[in-house]
Amino acid sequence: IESLLPLVDEFVVAVGKSEDDTLDRLRAIDNPKIKIVETHWNEAMRDRGFVYGQQKMIAHYNCSGDWAFYLEGDEVVHEDDLEKIRRQIEAVHNDHSVEALYFDFLHFYGTANQIGIAGYRRAPRIIRNSIRVVSPDGLFFVVLDKNKKGRYPKAKFANASIYHYGHCRKVEFTRSKLQQVGKYWDADHANFQTYGNIDIAELREFNGNHPAVMAAWLD
Repeated sequence: IESLLPLVDEFVVAVGKSEDDTLDRLRAIDNPKIKIVETHWNEAMRDRGFVYGQQKMIAHYNCSGDWAFYLEGDEVVHEDDLEKIRRQIEAVHNDHSVEALYFDFLHFYGTANQIGIAGYRRAPRIIRNSIRVVSPDGLFFVVLDKNKKGRYPKAKFANASIYHYGHCRKVEFTRSKLQQVGKYWDADHANFQTYGNIDIAELREFNGNHPAVMAAWLD
């Protein structure tokens, strides 16, 4: 959240019910741009993770700006990219053939010193907020030209990257997460024990700089 606040006019956060201090920590940020929407997760929805799409749409449909930027809880935007993103939005704002901006993704795997290349490498994360769009899951947008037919948005490169840290948490945290969320795919994840179960050909050393907001977490 803090990585993106300098760029946006408002930051809508969909917050489901939880047993930890998530809501209190969000309120403690104490920024007038943050709009918290408390939600209920449909525990009966266990079809291919669609519950994530439902939560994404709740937040999206509470956005009031010309453009909406979707960022997940384990993703960060680098401060050096903020002005690049702003300039790109300004450049395409009046070009309505551009419906979205897509980003390169850096998926850190195991440690913050290496990235995995097997996952999705690019995805749209900024969408024009004046078009008919739905989210079939947490990753994609689908534009509805007609009521029964959808397509991917027409997108241009944002000239920036999303830093994804979800796969370099402590093993016990990843194990706990997978045990909790498997039900939303109507499946049981295998008991996660190690990040070592991967083809090393899918890994690359990361030699760049991490976003400043990640300094304390990385330490």
